[in-house]
Amino acid sequence: MSGELRLFIAAEPPRSVRAELAGWARSALGRGSQARCLDVSSLHLTLCFLGSQPSSALGELKRTLAAVHELAAAVGPLCTGAPAWLPPRQPRVLAVEIADPDGALAGLHSALCSELERAIGWSPPRQRFRPHVTVARMRPGAERARALEPTPAREFSPTAVTLFHSMLDPGGAHYAPLASIEL
Repeated sequence: MSGELRLFIAAEPPRSVRAELAGWARSALGRGSQARCLDVSSLHLTLCFLGSQPSSALGELKRTLAAVHELAAAVGPLCTGAPAWLPPRQPRVLAVEIADPDGALAGLHSALCSELERAIGWSPPRQRFRPHVTVARMRPGAERARALEPTPAREFSPTAVTLFHSMLDPGGAHYAPLASIEL
């Protein structure tokens, strides 16, 4: 790979949790919805969105994943929470909030931010870390549903932390894993 790549690092919930959240989104939004529900394989919990990065940074990014393996392995259990339209004022996505009772996920996010700043000079965004799994994307001009059924209550630990390449096309983004640490 050469050139610039659109990258992010995410924690991966177990497939059963992702399947349940995807099913909830389809059910909650209904057939006539103006939102596009995401496929099970696209569901993840973004830790750091890196944006456009040179492909030459891949080696450092893989080393960064390895450097946080112990912290990543200590994350959990996490809990699914309420549905959330994000951003709140003009939502573009429907997400399910993720509770981090012991703060280990927030600690992993903080450590990743520090390691990424050291390794590739990346600066984290100013907004606070808000753990969530995006389950649907809004079409331009679409209205959000007024009421949603409760999300499934699930407790889980991530199965991996992965560096993804995000490729955009008119049908939506596609994600290709570039490196992963299994937990």
